[in-house]
Amino acid sequence: MLWQGGFFFYAVFVVPTGTEVLGSFQQGRVTREVTLSLNLIGVATLLLIAWDQFQTSAMRRARWIIWVFLVSTLAAQFVCHLQVERFVDFTRDGRIEDYPAFYFWHRVYLCLAAAQWLAGLACMLLTLIAWRTDTPTG
Repeated sequence: MLWQGGFFFYAVFVVPTGTEVLGSFQQGRVTREVTLSLNLIGVATLLLIAWDQFQTSAMRRARWIIWVFLVSTLAAQFVCHLQVERFVDFTRDGRIEDYPAFYFWHRVYLCLAAAQWLAGLACMLLTLIAWRTDTPTG
């Protein structure tokens, strides 16, 4: 919940407000740091999800498929983050060296994040179903 909920809150509320208050480049500087933190939270989350999946038997195959997708999108986000960073000069005025390339990689990152968020919701739903199914009824 922290990983996907944090992403949702940041994308829906913080980015638009920060852009309005700070301007696009300064908000980008904040986002640069926050996305790295969210991605590291994602790594920890995926380790916990994997551990949980070994503990529960219900919905195992579907949950592993989603888990692999989440790992793949997270790995791709780390790569995209590095690609986006290549085009921004953070030491000066935030000049973007190759805007079309920057824009492409930024859009890829956003598409991965959106797909990951949807998969995260599916993972959460299947996990809740698995927990309920594996819980002995009295």
